[in-house]
Amino acid sequence: MIIVGIDIAKHNHQAVIIDERGAALCKSFAFANSNAGVKKLTDAIAQAAADPSEVIVGMEATGHYWLALYSALLPLGFTIHVINPIQTDAMRHATTIRKSKTDVIDCELIAQTIRFGRFSVTHIADEDMIALRQLTRFHFSLVDSVAEVKLQVITLLDQVFPEYQTLFSDTFGKTSVELLLSHTTPEDILALDTDALTEILARCSRGRLGVEKAEQVKSAAANSFGVKFGLEAFTFQIRSLLAQIQLVETQIDQLDAQVAEIYASFDTQLHTIPGVGPVLAAAILAEVGDITRFGSDPARLVAYAGIDPSVKQSGGFTGSHNRMSKRGSPYLRRALWLAATVAYRHDPTLAAFYQKKRAEGKAHMTAIGAVARKLTYIVFAILRDNKPYSPATPPQLTP
Repeated sequence: MIIVGIDIAKHNHQAVIIDERGAALCKSFAFANSNAGVKKLTDAIAQAAADPSEVIVGMEATGHYWLALYSALLPLGFTIHVINPIQTDAMRHATTIRKSKTDVIDCELIAQTIRFGRFSVTHIADEDMIALRQLTRFHFSLVDSVAEVKLQVITLLDQVFPEYQTLFSDTFGKTSVELLLSHTTPEDILALDTDALTEILARCSRGRLGVEKAEQVKSAAANSFGVKFGLEAFTFQIRSLLAQIQLVETQIDQLDAQVAEIYASFDTQLHTIPGVGPVLAAAILAEVGDITRFGSDPARLVAYAGIDPSVKQSGGFTGSHNRMSKRGSPYLRRALWLAATVAYRHDPTLAAFYQKKRAEGKAHMTAIGAVARKLTYIVFAILRDNKPYSPATPPQLTP
């Protein structure tokens, strides 16, 4: 049996090969994060062990740089352990090896950590789960980018047509966007007669809006107190940003369809939580992964999500105003938080729990945080038992 310790980096990894007694079988060496680099590594391994089943490879889960190497080595028959860097740090402090940190020392530490068995294996999701995680995270990044662009549009409208935001319930709704794309400034609106504006509004709103809204828009344009110079520049910016929003929102729709398709291939019931659709359920599933890695204690999942309270304690004092720790996975925390903001409006049990927290004097966001923690326990039970969500009878709240 031989052990290969690999220190992961972006461009060049460092490796060492040791035997079961911890003796180095070769001098540590660097190899590129490339096909040629992997060949250099596997050639060195072959010289030490002819049988791949006799090879244990250890590497740290460093950012995303380990993934390509892991995927290249996985089909070769090696036993591969991906460990948390915290565990090798513990080994560093527990040995007589210098406390300094270099690539050579690190790969030796990883190999010795594997040899002594002082590690717990990092959970590696299967291909579909990795794809789901990539796509749901991409979904949130696209949503964030749209929100950022919308803020830019609002900033520009505040300068050129500050009254516009009062005209429609949603500035970025279909009717409003179509109007802004064709008639962006108050001057553009005033150049239209009322009949032409009424026709545009009626067509874009499928008949919901008519002459009354057209007159309201014309009045706002006539009395607008916005910038009167550089209107062509403002118009170009606003229309370009609106087109960008439309493009990204189309991409989000396409992405969500792909997420829903992959999610449907999993045997899970997270979507049975009221108000939680396939995309949000997929995000939770992708970030949680294999529920068995959290054992039988749902509090471990709560801590992993970082929505457990951080308790301030000193001597005999324990703080009573504790905040969410936010130490765990930010992606899972966001998904659970969004699920909580929707589910408490649709599920009577969670609604009652929310109202209970509000009755205790908790602020809205604090109460939502409590709902998110409770929802995490529900998620744990659904994934553990693989059964649909079944709400309990909500308790009666005392007035």
